Amino acid sequence: MKKALAIDVGGTKIYGAILDENGNFLTEIEKHSTPSTFDEIRETFKSIIKKHEKDVDIVAFSTCGAVNNQNTGILGSTGNIAKEYPTMDFLSLSEKPVFVENDANCAAWAEHEIGASKGCPDSIMLTLGTGVGGGIILNNKLFKGKNGAAGEMHFKMRTDKHRKCTCGSWDCFEAYASGSGLKKTAEEISKNPNITTYDVIGGWQKNDNLMTEIYKKWENDILEGLIGLANIFDPDVIVLSGSLAEFTNPEYLTETVNKEIVTTPTKIVKGSAGNYSGMIGAALLALGVGLGGDK
Repeated sequence: MKKALAIDVGGTKIYGAILDENGNFLTEIEKHSTPSTFDEIRETFKSIIKKHEKDVDIVAFSTCGAVNNQNTGILGSTGNIAKEYPTMDFLSLSEKPVFVENDANCAAWAEHEIGASKGCPDSIMLTLGTGVGGGIILNNKLFKGKNGAAGEMHFKMRTDKHRKCTCGSWDCFEAYASGSGLKKTAEEISKNPNITTYDVIGGWQKNDNLMTEIYKKWENDILEGLIGLANIFDPDVIVLSGSLAEFTNPEYLTETVNKEIVTTPTKIVKGSAGNYSGMIGAALLALGVGLGGDK
């Protein structure tokens, strides 16, 4: 059975582990804080690879940022990691073949192969965390667009330049549906610049009126995005993953979305591939699982 060294790269952490073709972890997950400089990030990659590459067939990166259709590198700035990161020469990091894919796309593929959207030809996955990521699967294939950037959740929620997004533009879906967006909404409604997402979630769980008002506004922002995505793609299912997905109500979201869309009914569900779905998806994609043959 073939094996992949999966390396998950985010703005705050870098994880590494060996997985097999079934998505099973064969080693403990090696965990590092993401360094602040480009050179230190590269050295972290090289350290993980040096330790494990002799035991694997391929090195698979699940990374923040849009990835080209050749699965060799980053298309542009990610906004939350060293600014030089898009210039990383991934192929030079190992003597073994190297595969690179966006982390949300990897997570979407993990859900498609072993998780909540298994058996669904058409699905969308949203990762709700500090930011918002997206992966789109159409006809059992990862949809990446002409250059590889499809699935970036930066469509507009309004046009009056109300809220700046981390991408540099204004009023993107991510600026409202993310954890950062929830905090901004909380600040606007409460007039308290020190309020946190933990305050909102904790208060909502205790039925606090103000925190519930803030939560419902955030939930409505998510709904607007879900309705648009359901109308455009007509998916079998939309999977919610990430740290904030835990605090959503899929049954309510499904009911509300299906009342508003003009396409056939869909389902909103929580992801089931686990916290390391990006690593699992990267390994499965790199090893060709579900792609009709080995890569």
